[in-house]
Amino acid sequence: MPAQPPDLVFYSGLKKSEIQPLLKQFGKNVFGAVKKRGFLMAVWNVFKEPMFLMLVFAATLYFVLGESDEGLLMLTAMCFVVAISIYQETKSNRALEALKEFTQARITVIRDQQEEMILIGDLLPGDLMILTEGDKIPADAVILHSNDLTVNESVITGESFPAEKNPQPGSNQLFQGTLIDSGSCYARVSLTGNSTVLGKIGKSLSEQTAPKTALQKQIGYFVKWLTAFGVTAFAIIWLINYMHNRDVFQSLLLGLTLAMSAIPEEIPVAFAAFMALGAAKMAKLGIITREAQTIENLGAVSVICLDKTGTITKNKMEVKAVYDFETARMADPADRSDDGINRVLLFARMASEKDPFDAMEKAINEAYQKQGEAGYYEKMKFIHEYPLGGIPPMMTHVYETDKGIWVAGKGAPERILRICKLEADTLGRQEKIVSDMASSGFRVLGICSAIVPSEKYPEKQDDFNWKFEGFLSLYDPPKENVRDVFEKWYQAGISIKLITGDFPATALHIAKTTGLRYGRDYLTGEQVMNLPEENLMKRVSDVHMYVRMFPQAKLKVVNALKANQQIVAMTGDGVNDAPALKSADIGIAMGSKGTEVAKEAADLVITDDDLDKITDSITEGRKIYANFKKAVRYIISIHIPIILTASLPLIFGWQYPNVFTPVHVIFLELIMGPTCSVFFEREPVEHDIMLSKPRPYGQNIFSGKELRMSILQGLVISAGLLSLYFYFMQHGYELKYVRTVVFNTLIL
Repeated sequence: MPAQPPDLVFYSGLKKSEIQPLLKQFGKNVFGAVKKRGFLMAVWNVFKEPMFLMLVFAATLYFVLGESDEGLLMLTAMCFVVAISIYQETKSNRALEALKEFTQARITVIRDQQEEMILIGDLLPGDLMILTEGDKIPADAVILHSNDLTVNESVITGESFPAEKNPQPGSNQLFQGTLIDSGSCYARVSLTGNSTVLGKIGKSLSEQTAPKTALQKQIGYFVKWLTAFGVTAFAIIWLINYMHNRDVFQSLLLGLTLAMSAIPEEIPVAFAAFMALGAAKMAKLGIITREAQTIENLGAVSVICLDKTGTITKNKMEVKAVYDFETARMADPADRSDDGINRVLLFARMASEKDPFDAMEKAINEAYQKQGEAGYYEKMKFIHEYPLGGIPPMMTHVYETDKGIWVAGKGAPERILRICKLEADTLGRQEKIVSDMASSGFRVLGICSAIVPSEKYPEKQDDFNWKFEGFLSLYDPPKENVRDVFEKWYQAGISIKLITGDFPATALHIAKTTGLRYGRDYLTGEQVMNLPEENLMKRVSDVHMYVRMFPQAKLKVVNALKANQQIVAMTGDGVNDAPALKSADIGIAMGSKGTEVAKEAADLVITDDDLDKITDSITEGRKIYANFKKAVRYIISIHIPIILTASLPLIFGWQYPNVFTPVHVIFLELIMGPTCSVFFEREPVEHDIMLSKPRPYGQNIFSGKELRMSILQGLVISAGLLSLYFYFMQHGYELKYVRTVVFNTLIL
């Protein structure tokens, strides 16, 4: 959180008494163009379905033929079908609305001089926001106070370079949808909703729809194919009947019977219900999905790429040791008697943010506060910053002190050692110290300093006349349940890849501690970037550990795994993780300590950062997919006998060529619809569902292999129905009796 300047005491934010009047005046902080899917929309969606239109046509034909009883019966049945369809869609929509409530980001504001977290939709003009690195700005605002603030405004300007911001006129405007790249600030909300710059240019992110998933495309193709079959069959059956009885309307009615029996409209309805209700259920467990369709991929995850900090570890760091280069002494940070140790800690503190929000910088500040000269840093005047950058990264801060202008830098040890230009033998000794620290599982930081005669700084932070000060070792312990979670994933046939910015020795220690199967080899970020795509695709299958990684390298690994036809889940919590999270099939953000930009890029947010929730989500994804397959198999196995019973007697010229009418088909729909989308959705999960391998990439649920059993079941049922049909027909029973036997058998 940014430091509160003395004059900010006079800014109190909104008062509780002001909120309701402002809410009436300005409304919610949402885009008004977004249409809410309500009851009327659900009704309209049912009315425009081909099945509904055929039902209306069939009922009309009954009345035209003077069969009023059948027409009224048809209308009554239609009301039931419509009611069930609307209930199912409304239930799904409510689940999706609840999901949107869960996924809506929150923002810290000051109201009545107290900090509180509110939904971004509840922001009002006049609210005082507290924004930090990684936050997406939720409304237009004016900066009151800032620390080293830069903002990525590409969504507004198209420019990807961060813009420096401060309270000065001309640089004090923040715009909704832009991203805080570095630093922090206090800002007063000026415009919300459609009144913002983003709202006026019509860039509502919430109006964007996700592309169709593989399963959605499969469903669409299958339904279109059967619809085309139904239309063709309708024409053929109508023609055959017309040639027999020369009755146009009666022939149309019988043709409609077959067309209605061929269209499996239950499948897309069931898919929407399964995904929406599954997402809502997971949200209650603390697993938030951005799009309900995400669940489809969850059950197929074959590789999980894990960020270390905050995912495997607790993200609660502590400085364990300080190494002073000048005295070649390693000491506990609490040792106040050693001036060298105190000096290294001072420069480490100087190279950190004034109000640290990163776990590492918080640990540095805590260690510094315990040492002898803790008050000296507060007397310095911060005058310039070189933000975190480069590969491997470092950052630099410049201060005006009573002893001149001091510069402090911290970063990856190899970067710090390189810019300090140590002699070869000295460099070798320092690298050995780093290796020893890292092999104990510590994260190692290099610290350096410089003194400049005036406020003329080099363009690049590497170009100061650096003096090497020493190292800090920090420890971030693994979460207690990590080993058990990894074992569950391995049992489920899921491969695990560790992708971290740490040294190989640190990563190896974490892998051994947590039970990660890492093999003998690892790749660095630099090696990943230098490998051609074809070679990397081969290596990623066998390599399970990636060290000294940076955003571009993480993204390249994820894309290589996807190119190998793997379904990839990627975890992350920082700004730098966003590209890989976006590219992965399932991006997973840690909700408790993750940045807003990571959550926005992710498909899944784990609200309490519990790694085992990923296991729960994969289990739920597998269960939903398995149950949906059961529903599809049921639908296919029931549609086959309806189609064959409605068509074969006519084609073979039986005595009673048309045993079913549209009334019978619609009553069968009354049973099939709720069964496949209600009962199968609630089917309990198999006990061994997480002991089998993920389903193959690109598996088609409508392939012959998948539907073989359904087709066989349908044919067996058809054979039984047609046998009963033929038996009673041959023994002289009337059509009504034969129809009753066949219909009741099919119902059972």
